[in-house]
Amino acid sequence: MSAIPACPQCTLENTYQDGDNYVCADCGHEWPMNAVAGADDAADAVIKDAGGNVLANGDSVVLIKDLKVKGSSITLKMGTKVKSIRLVGGDHEVDCRMDGGSFMLKACYLRKV
Repeated sequence: MSAIPACPQCTLENTYQDGDNYVCADCGHEWPMNAVAGADDAADAVIKDAGGNVLANGDSVVLIKDLKVKGSSITLKMGTKVKSIRLVGGDHEVDCRMDGGSFMLKACYLRKV
């Protein structure tokens, strides 16, 4: 297995090292080698709920606001308890499973139980 990461733009693994940069042979995207080390720090960022409590994988949380699901008629009701959350990177930090399906939620709409 190669230590060279996949391309962050097209996600293909046909990449190679060129000096201080990585280059994707498929899309031509170039990015610095030291930017990959900084991406690991972002994954270890502290995620806090609406009350300022630190969240961790496996925590139980409660919705503090009714949330409409985009592209659906489903509304996630305030007070709904969500068990066993999983923290992920990106705009929506929490990945969870409820009766209506799997959802990605922002931590600012959750309170730790």
